[in-house]
Amino acid sequence: MNAAPGELAGPRSLDDAKAWMRDRLAKRVHPLGLTDPAATRDTIEALQGLDGERWAVAWVATGDRFFAEAEAAAREGRADAARDLYYHAYGFYFLGRFPCPNHPAKEASYEKELTAYRRFGALCDPPLVPISIPFAAPDAIGEKIAFYLRRPTGIARPPVVVMWGGVDAWKEEMTELSDTLLRAGIATIALDNVGTGQSPLKAGADGEKQFLPVLDWVAAQAGLDGSRIVLIGRSFGGHWATKLAHQIPDRLRGAVNWGGGIHYMFQRDWIEKSRHPDSYLMELVETRCRMLGATNDEEYAEGFRRLSLLDQGLLDRPCAPLLLVNGKDDKQCPPADIHLLLDHGSPKTVRLFPGGHMGFGPHTVPTIVAWVAQRLQPGAAGA
Repeated sequence: MNAAPGELAGPRSLDDAKAWMRDRLAKRVHPLGLTDPAATRDTIEALQGLDGERWAVAWVATGDRFFAEAEAAAREGRADAARDLYYHAYGFYFLGRFPCPNHPAKEASYEKELTAYRRFGALCDPPLVPISIPFAAPDAIGEKIAFYLRRPTGIARPPVVVMWGGVDAWKEEMTELSDTLLRAGIATIALDNVGTGQSPLKAGADGEKQFLPVLDWVAAQAGLDGSRIVLIGRSFGGHWATKLAHQIPDRLRGAVNWGGGIHYMFQRDWIEKSRHPDSYLMELVETRCRMLGATNDEEYAEGFRRLSLLDQGLLDRPCAPLLLVNGKDDKQCPPADIHLLLDHGSPKTVRLFPGGHMGFGPHTVPTIVAWVAQRLQPGAAGA
């Protein structure tokens, strides 16, 4: 059977994957936007396979080289050089565990990623402060929620953006967005999406409970303005931002759904259509299953079905101001979910960009940050 436009007939070959990566590297977009271009090209060309072992080994070898250079720079007191080298090392380790640590070699790469990122974060200005708070739930797989706090310099009680990624871009991948928000005078908290990274839960129908303790923590901090909070959910994470906007509208100035599903994404026909989208490199189904804790196709389909916000009866409730952002031709999350949201509940703001999933382009992040900054103004309408 021939694949429809925007879909692949099956998993990529190694040659096809290399071509996809070269294109993404040239455009400097996820997941090839973090690392030294020359070293990245060399690693791509040297790849021997897409299996977990050979994939991770290639990227880790490059990451180890940058990490060793970072350590030497740190010993010599060259803090700026060390910071940048740690960031490159982190980026290569991120690629080594991409899209998720579903192999021991990828898991080892993820552990190195966390180490390199923390060393990078300690040298940032303002620094990334790792924080963990207790978490308890009957279905928890961990006892704490880990996140990174950054506060803009010179502002006593800044407003706050609490943000998270999707199935493969986690809290460490929120750095560039954090930098942009900090320049706008906004503090940032980055944590992992439900079922990913260091999340203490798998993604069930009530996964939003992971985020509530973080909002409580913000409200208790004298150095943060807990009355001015906006949520940003990137990719799959937009699902939870939308859900919380409907559940706790009085606690939020707004929320951004940047490419997340609502209802149609979780239906069986879309699950089949989105198995091998041309916007994804590899292992999308495996990565989604890991997020859900699913071990087979039926558990995957059932886990997705339970996430529908339409079936949960939320969409006709009043909600906090919502910004909906995506690419017009997304093959991972159906644009029909945006139209569904527009047909229910409170009015929303929408911006669709050319291209595929998340609508990456020069105007995407500036559009999001401008809307967020407006919502966080002290006298913003609807606050």
